[in-house]
Amino acid sequence: MAQFSVNASRFDPYKNFKFRVKWDGKYVAGVSKVSGLKRTTEVVEHREGGDPSTSRKSPGRVKFEAITLERGVTHDVEFEQWANKVWNFGSGLGAEVSLKDFRKDLIVELYNEAGQLVIAYKVFRAWVSEYQALPDLDANANAVAIQTLKLENEGWERDYAVVEPSEPVFAEP
Repeated sequence: MAQFSVNASRFDPYKNFKFRVKWDGKYVAGVSKVSGLKRTTEVVEHREGGDPSTSRKSPGRVKFEAITLERGVTHDVEFEQWANKVWNFGSGLGAEVSLKDFRKDLIVELYNEAGQLVIAYKVFRAWVSEYQALPDLDANANAVAIQTLKLENEGWERDYAVVEPSEPVFAEP
């Protein structure tokens, strides 16, 4: 699908510091870092018997890399509650995993400097493969305590319903 720029005067690429993450229809509080969305297609090499010694290449299986979310530790329990759906210690035999709803679709939104939504990606059937509730604690450090979710997923796609906005212009006095 060809997409042409509405804003022909924009030459600068978007910055990576204004974004939001949404799941279950709500924005997740305090997310400070999202790893890149990466897709890899395996290469299948083959050769016919009568061909010269060169191989042909064609696309094979597609693999989507896990996505990591980071945020400062607070009293918000969204990360922990989702991680507990995959495995909940002490929940009893046969109740360790919430098979009905341990997967979620999520949306990663990118905003321009003016706070306008410019790009969004939908991530499908994500689930928590790794959860870090607390980082290494160090009495001599001067840093924010960060918790981490690693999300396996079955793919993502750009939301083409999100179009480039007309950027605001300040009026001349």
